[in-house]
Amino acid sequence: MKILGLSAFYHDSAATLLDEGEILASSQEERWTRKKHDPSFPIHSIKFCLDKMISIQNSKLSYQSALKQINYIVYYDKPFLSFERLLETYLDYAPFKGLHSFRKSLPLWLRYKLNIRASIKKALRKHFHLSKKEVPQILFNYHHLSHCASAFYPSPYEKSAILCVDGVGEWATSSAWIGEREQVKPLWQINFPDSLGLLYSSFTEYCGFKVNSGEYKLMGLAPYGEPKFVSLLKENLIEIKEDGSFQLNKKYFSYSFSSQKMCSPKLYELLKKASRKKEEDLDIHYLDVACSIQKIIEEVLIKMAKNLFQQTKLKNLCMAGGVALNCVANEKILSKTPFESLWIQPAAGDAGGSLGATLATWHIYLKKPRVVIKPDAMKGSLLGPSFSSQEIEKILIEQKTSYQKLTEQELIDQVIKEILEGKVVGWFQDAMEFGPRALGCRSILADSRHLDMQIKLNQKIKFRESFRPFAMSILEEKIEDFFETQNSPYMLMVSYIKPNERKNEAKLSQAKGLKKQKILKSSIPSCTHVDYSCRIQTVGKQAPARFRKLLWKFYEKTNCPGLINTSFNVRGEPIVCKPYEAYRCFRNTDMDSLFIGDFFLKKEDQKETLTDFYTKNLEKD
Repeated sequence: MKILGLSAFYHDSAATLLDEGEILASSQEERWTRKKHDPSFPIHSIKFCLDKMISIQNSKLSYQSALKQINYIVYYDKPFLSFERLLETYLDYAPFKGLHSFRKSLPLWLRYKLNIRASIKKALRKHFHLSKKEVPQILFNYHHLSHCASAFYPSPYEKSAILCVDGVGEWATSSAWIGEREQVKPLWQINFPDSLGLLYSSFTEYCGFKVNSGEYKLMGLAPYGEPKFVSLLKENLIEIKEDGSFQLNKKYFSYSFSSQKMCSPKLYELLKKASRKKEEDLDIHYLDVACSIQKIIEEVLIKMAKNLFQQTKLKNLCMAGGVALNCVANEKILSKTPFESLWIQPAAGDAGGSLGATLATWHIYLKKPRVVIKPDAMKGSLLGPSFSSQEIEKILIEQKTSYQKLTEQELIDQVIKEILEGKVVGWFQDAMEFGPRALGCRSILADSRHLDMQIKLNQKIKFRESFRPFAMSILEEKIEDFFETQNSPYMLMVSYIKPNERKNEAKLSQAKGLKKQKILKSSIPSCTHVDYSCRIQTVGKQAPARFRKLLWKFYEKTNCPGLINTSFNVRGEPIVCKPYEAYRCFRNTDMDSLFIGDFFLKKEDQKETLTDFYTKNLEKD
């Protein structure tokens, strides 16, 4: 039994293939099209899933023949209910507000979103030359049920509470469930327009960042400020109840009736300052606003989780939805609620909805039993494409690169040599990760012990704001040497540096704003945030073997068990997918070296100038 799950037409389109309950492949469309958060029909991701199936079968099937083996295609959302929300919201604000937004969005709904079934059939017939009868049966899943299924079914728990929090599904913005074996039962939900995700996105916009991609920046900015606006915001914007339910004051927001703006001018009046313009300097006001809204989000989530524990009395919690990517809040949930264990879907956003849709179909619609897999069923989230040594070398030859082919031990030794010299290396290995985090396969690596490495990486490699923090990949066996936390294999938790490893606490407490950035905070300063937290990836035995060997070798040389690990991309681009994209990123930045499969490339050995490289590849961008 093969099930193909799809998310599309909103943002973060993706496809997932499930075979007899096993996750075979998952991929986000942006990685193939190079358009960040691409909402288009995920044709490239579907082809990858079919390629994976064909490869496993060791057959030479055409895509057309492979699709005929698919029993069900399931979409992650109920579009008619979403359209109902759109209409009702417009009627609430008509005729004075929302008309422009409604008129702009209506053609898109009529053409694609309202009849998703027809859109899917049309796309499949066009790309795979299928007849009407050859298109597999198409099913639809509720949006928050897709999130719920993606959180619970791959988790290591037989029984668990489940919390899903995002912007909005059809109507739901937050929902709570209980999962046991193959059953999930809804407990409660909060509906649009009361939304934690949209609240956070509104302040993302207010602080001058892009909605649906800048929320990470807001979270990273928060520790530089102080929670000066918490009382003001709670008195005016949001009413929070003890059970975690909440109500937003709609006059401060525009997202209900505008596709252009999230914030109302009333918010600017309340905060006594207009929203920050893109690329404008970050003064202390916006730092304090970021800190304040982060604290409010944490308070609501903690109360939600406490209430959910009181309802279920379960020790385990699973989470999904875009808000579950807030790794700072996740740590607070685990440390400040009675839950003993927390598992978060690594592709917690809408891309992961394609996965949840397949699992809900398998266990709920088809009533198939569930087998709990340890440490989880996500296969390390390495569900994307991988490339053979022959495929990589062919591309390197085509690009006229200068490279060396090394044994695995030679490769690891060379990486360590480069890193110990203070260099920044690209690391392209194994299968691409599914989800927004690089987990040691599509990564940029550097030495976390250098104070200036954070600024160097941000400015010369990632081309982004200097305040953005970096994660640390650390050997699971050595985490207690530095941190106080449970395992975090998918980089979805922060942990705090142990007191004995902290430095300059008095100096840091006296510093204000972005001046905190240049203060030495620990022995791993480039991964230590200004509140002594660090986003971590614990690298255990289920992680890629080559990456584990690299970390162990670094530990042997330095007595430090971790490296900076940031995603292999530059600002505004998706994480690299193919070898050529890794090479292009390597050439277009100040990255010093590239380790791609079995091959080692040094920047100074490349013959072409950077200008020549840009010019020759302009058409491919």
